[in-house]
Amino acid sequence: MTDTLIEFVRVNKSFKLKGRRQPAVQDLSFSVRAGEAIGFVGPNGAGKSTSMKMLMGMLRPDKGEALLMGWPAADERARQGVGYVPENPYLYDYLTPLEIVTMGLQIHGRARGREAAQRAMQWLERMGIGYAAHKRVRNLSKGMTQRTALAHALALEPRLLVLDEPMSGLDPVGRKLVADEVQLYREGGGTLFFCSHILNDVERLASRVLLIDKGQLKADQPLQGLLNKGGLVLRYHLVGQPLPGFASDGTDIWRAQIPAGQLWQTLHAIEASNGTLIDVHQGLSLEQMFVDLVAASA
Repeated sequence: MTDTLIEFVRVNKSFKLKGRRQPAVQDLSFSVRAGEAIGFVGPNGAGKSTSMKMLMGMLRPDKGEALLMGWPAADERARQGVGYVPENPYLYDYLTPLEIVTMGLQIHGRARGREAAQRAMQWLERMGIGYAAHKRVRNLSKGMTQRTALAHALALEPRLLVLDEPMSGLDPVGRKLVADEVQLYREGGGTLFFCSHILNDVERLASRVLLIDKGQLKADQPLQGLLNKGGLVLRYHLVGQPLPGFASDGTDIWRAQIPAGQLWQTLHAIEASNGTLIDVHQGLSLEQMFVDLVAASA
């Protein structure tokens, strides 16, 4: 059993547009090992969806090789042990969520008969749509359809979970519920590869970030290492003169960016000056890193 579950080796893909070949992905190389949680991010038109489709065997590279679970991505054996949810899941609209998840468990050999139906119902309840288990998919909202597809993928207990914009169409309650379930999947040893425009979700779920722009890989770094580069941003309230290095951030509110190692020293100084701490957060967010790298690429 391979430990490298996803591997792109100098993958190229282009499409014909107005008589000319337009590159969508250029010399893209990366790998995902078992147990990792990879956030695949980039601006619109960066090549994320094209890469996802090549990974799942829906498109073939013009050059290079895309491997899934140790097999060429187009090989049907590559999808064994993989749970996949596209951005816009297509589900048979005449079936119910319970029928869809039950059928998935049976086809993949995870459960049979009554046990399959019971497990399917448990996952629909966990996704917060047990009440809609017997409704036709055609009568579900986009968010409920998304939760059905996620219940189907997670119920299979896959070795690798591939999600394309998993929070698409979900309300805030649904987003939190899905993020919690994906986090539990991660904590259970599952491998996650997901694409999202919601960078807060990437910060929560990913251990490593791949940033793609104009079809090329621009960054491949551990998430924590990226965020630690910015130190800490600290704000506090004080009527009067601020501590050295602090600048105004509103009426009697002072703000400074400090190295992480100076946090406790700074907090003691604020306390000694009778100041009141407002908040402390990381100095570099994934959003800022994203904007900086894309701007540099432009």
